[in-house]
Amino acid sequence: MPQKKILTFLSRSAPYGSDHAQLCLDMALASAVFEQQVNYVFLDDGIYQLLKDQNAESIGAKTLGNALETLELYGIETVLVDAVSLAQRGFSTADLLLPAQPVSRAELSAVLRDSDAVFNL
Repeated sequence: MPQKKILTFLSRSAPYGSDHAQLCLDMALASAVFEQQVNYVFLDDGIYQLLKDQNAESIGAKTLGNALETLELYGIETVLVDAVSLAQRGFSTADLLLPAQPVSRAELSAVLRDSDAVFNL
C-alpha cells in the first residue's frame, strides 16, 4: 500500500467575494477522499470562514461554514488557525464554528516543513 502524503492547505481568503475559499475546501476534501493526510490551516482573512452564525443567503451564495463542518466526516482532523491572524481580527477560538487549534507562526512553519505539498489559497 502506498504511503500517505501529508498535504497542507492554507486557506487565506474571506469566505465570500471570490472562489478561493471554496476551491481550497474542495481540494482538501478531494485529497481526504483519496486517504491522504490533510492539514487545513486558516490564516489572514481565511479566519472569517470559521466564524459562527454565517448566512450567505442574502448574497445568493451557499454558506461555506456549513460545508466546513463536514471536515471531520472526511477524516480531516488537523484543523489549525493562525493565532496571530485570529488575534489581529479580534476573535478567539470561542468565536469559531469548529474546534481549530491555534498555532504560532513557528508551529505553522514546522507544519509546512513536514508537508509533502502545500497549497496556498
